[in-house]
Amino acid sequence: MSRQRGFTLIELLIVILVVAVLAAIAVSSYREQVRKSRRATAYNDVAQLQLQLERWRAENPAYCNLGDTGCPTFTVSGTYPNVATVSSNNTYYAITRPTATTTSYTLLAAPKGAQVGDRCGNLNANGNAKPTWDNTDCN
Repeated sequence: MSRQRGFTLIELLIVILVVAVLAAIAVSSYREQVRKSRRATAYNDVAQLQLQLERWRAENPAYCNLGDTGCPTFTVSGTYPNVATVSSNNTYYAITRPTATTTSYTLLAAPKGAQVGDRCGNLNANGNAKPTWDNTDCN
């Protein structure tokens, strides 16, 4: 009697199942790492805009709104920071114009495109404090 060589159907199905489970874990882990890198880019953009706002404020007695043509109570020194120059390459977070009072400002980076629905939500920066995410687990 000759012996047949090869795999049984059950063995092949078990191998396919193991490969499928490993692939599912790898894909979800990869997607989370991609989202994490996009969040890091948004965080850096907001932090850079904050630094520019603080640099501008160091030369001027108050903050102004970006849409203002000038601050009514004083002569502006320097160029007010522009959101477009900071976040022009960020296709996953929209950074809104800062709303400013004389002593503080508020920045918001909201997810857009493929990043919408991210578990961390929006990135907020109030005044010169560290930017924080809506979901405190991400901070």
